[in-house]
Amino acid sequence: NDRISRLKDSIATLEGTAKELNNKINVLRDEKENTKRQLKSTNDQITAQRQRLEQLQALLDQQQEAAEALRRKIAEALKGFSSSELTVKMKNGKVYISMQESLLFPSGSAVVNPKGKDALSKVAGVLNTSADININIEGHTDSIPIHTAKFADNWELSTARATSIAHVLIDEYRVTPAKLVASGRSEYDPIAPNSTPEGRGQNRRTEIILEPKLDELMKLMEPK
Repeated sequence: NDRISRLKDSIATLEGTAKELNNKINVLRDEKENTKRQLKSTNDQITAQRQRLEQLQALLDQQQEAAEALRRKIAEALKGFSSSELTVKMKNGKVYISMQESLLFPSGSAVVNPKGKDALSKVAGVLNTSADININIEGHTDSIPIHTAKFADNWELSTARATSIAHVLIDEYRVTPAKLVASGRSEYDPIAPNSTPEGRGQNRRTEIILEPKLDELMKLMEPK
C-alpha cells in the first residue's frame, strides 16, 4: 500500500510536470507563429522600402539629367557673354546663373541696363520652353554700406535688384510669374573676400537659380 501510494504521488507529480511542459510548448508555439508573422511583415517592409529607394534613385537621376540639360541650354544661349560678366554652373542639383553688377546695373542702381536685358532675354527664351522648374532670383552686394535717397541699406538694394529682374522677365519676356521668387541676401553670402576691389566686384552680383520641381520626390518621401 505504501508503494502504491508513493507511485500515485509520482504519477501526480509527473502529470503536473507534463502539463507544465505542454503549456510551455503551447507558449513557444505561439511565440514561433508570432515571430514568423513579424518576420514576414519585416520582409514585406524591407521589400517596400527597397522599391521606394529604387524609385527615389530613378527620380533623382531624372532630376539630375534634367538639370544638366537645362544648364547646357542656358550656357549655349549665353555663350556670347564673357566669364567676367556671368557664369553658369551646377551646384546641389540646381543651375546657378551668376550675373555681375557690371552686366546688369549702374552702380548703386536697380534699373536694368540694355546689355543686362539682352542677357535676360536669352535666359527667358530658355525658361519659357522649360516646364516644371522653380526660378529663384537672389540679389547680392559687397560689404560697403549704402545709404541713398532710394536705398536705406544693402538689404534694400539687393532686394530691389532681384525684384527688378523679376519684373523684366515677367513684363518684357513673359516668364510665368508663379515660377518666380525674388529675394535679397545683402552682403551676407559672399563668394570672394570683401577686402579687395576684385573680391567686392565678384560679390556684387545677382543669381538666377533654376531648380527642377521635386513634387514626385516629395510624394515618395512622405511617410506611409
